[in-house]
Amino acid sequence: MRRPTRAALLLATAALTPALLLTTPAFASAPAAPATVATAATDTPVDEMTETELSFAISRIMAQPSSGRGVKREASKALDGTVDDMRNFLKTGYRLALAEDDAVAISRIMGLPSSGRGVKREANKALDDGTPEVLRAFLETGYRLAQAEDDRVAVGRILANPKTSPALFAAAQRAMDGTPEELRYFIEVGQYEV
Repeated sequence: MRRPTRAALLLATAALTPALLLTTPAFASAPAAPATVATAATDTPVDEMTETELSFAISRIMAQPSSGRGVKREASKALDGTVDDMRNFLKTGYRLALAEDDAVAISRIMGLPSSGRGVKREANKALDDGTPEVLRAFLETGYRLAQAEDDRVAVGRILANPKTSPALFAAAQRAMDGTPEELRYFIEVGQYEV
């Protein structure tokens, strides 16, 4: 009996996802309590939500492009379970499943050929700590800052190379004074355009 209801909820959620995503916090914003994220559209506390509201909130989480395997697996278990299982998922299960997905994402980042010492150092710190908040913070801000550190080292090598042309030297200096995104662009594209 729950399968048809769940399928209908997933279809409805998929259809409404663009509108819902515009009314919920962005993936890269400051970490929010999972219960707040889950109830952002209704402002109803998890303990006061009806079974339908709980199902909808969990289905909405599953439909987010940022939801990984751990979140989807635990959300699916919650939907197949009782009302208490759904409440527990929204209160704590989502946070823990998201941390599992975040740890996997950080491990993948560490394996990228472009990951330098700064990224690997900060990623290891986040994984060693292992708390959901630290893992999320690394993905939202720590990775960007550690990548900028590695990019500054790479740009510094270009500046220190006596064979660097004057045009590349000038572009590297401008990149060094720029934002982390400008540094990344210079390393990936800009230096080859000069």
